[in-house]
Amino acid sequence: MEFIDLKSQQTLIRPDLDKRIAAVLDHGRYIMGPEVAELEEALAEYVGVKHCIGASSGTDTLLIALMALDIQPGDEVITVPYTWISTAEMIALIGAKPVFIDVEEDSWNMDPAQLEAAITDRTKAIMPVGIYGQTADMTAINEIAKRHNLPVLEDAAQSFGSTHYGVKSCALSTIGSTSFFPSKPLGCYGDGGALFTDDDDLADRMRQVRVHGQAKKHHHPVLGINGRLDSLQAAVVLAKLPIFDDEVSRRQRVAAAYESALSESAAVAAGLQLPAISEGNTSVWAQYTILSKNRDTLREKLAAANIPSVSYYAIPLHLQPVFRRLGYRIGDFPVAERVATEGLSLPMNPYLSDDDIYQVINAFS
Repeated sequence: MEFIDLKSQQTLIRPDLDKRIAAVLDHGRYIMGPEVAELEEALAEYVGVKHCIGASSGTDTLLIALMALDIQPGDEVITVPYTWISTAEMIALIGAKPVFIDVEEDSWNMDPAQLEAAITDRTKAIMPVGIYGQTADMTAINEIAKRHNLPVLEDAAQSFGSTHYGVKSCALSTIGSTSFFPSKPLGCYGDGGALFTDDDDLADRMRQVRVHGQAKKHHHPVLGINGRLDSLQAAVVLAKLPIFDDEVSRRQRVAAAYESALSESAAVAAGLQLPAISEGNTSVWAQYTILSKNRDTLREKLAAANIPSVSYYAIPLHLQPVFRRLGYRIGDFPVAERVATEGLSLPMNPYLSDDDIYQVINAFS
């Protein structure tokens, strides 16, 4: 059983994939070739925003966005401790201070109820994360941000394709950022990412930052990075995009089967917590993650049945050695700490068969 099955997907799209890769090899524009512009146009239309800017990774997109927002050393950016390190890493790399607030008990995304108290006169942006496939409560976060005149940068590396009250992830804030890492619901075969905005000035600035701060050849008005997207990676995403919505539906079918069976199992009665989708949200189910106080025992039981499982973000960011200087301690963010300690992700991909799903469910009995 594949935890993430890229082979079945590749078989399905292989003719178009081969055609698109061959076109890149033929024209030889391997960096920022015509596939990048084609992908940007397609993704902007899919999300429902004016601008999409392809970039070299979902990590670099966060850095590009922060630079375009003119986040400076000493500024503060509010985010969450339960996420991949890139979220806070890019804040720190630019010289700003990551300020953490806890996540919600059910969604494991940023808790808006804790947001306003964390805002100071040094706060310059808010960065919620769409963990495991659904967005944070962007409505509440945006309302608070608007009161304080703060931009919101949505880290949608895992939630691209999901919706919040009918609006697509990456169209919900000042800037949306996503990743095309191969394991993502919409991924490439290397590193890649994209940024989304309706703000013309921000879009221009992000495009400049992406290419060393260059506005035109030999003219660099701002500092930038080498954040360009490879044409081959854009070609891969273009080949995957036509089946993306169908794959999301298939992921939702798998999640519904897990939910139906596990909610009636003895494991739930014994304290297993299943993932919850917040009101107004849909999920692309980047992962199907459960909480168990007996996580290690459960993982061993699954492994004995040849079922792969993964504990993501097992040490939350506020307890990582690199962020020790921020002064956080165990107990500061109890929900994030509990999810990090108890979280276990089950196999999730669009090509799990009914037999695969039954095998996973049966392991809990």
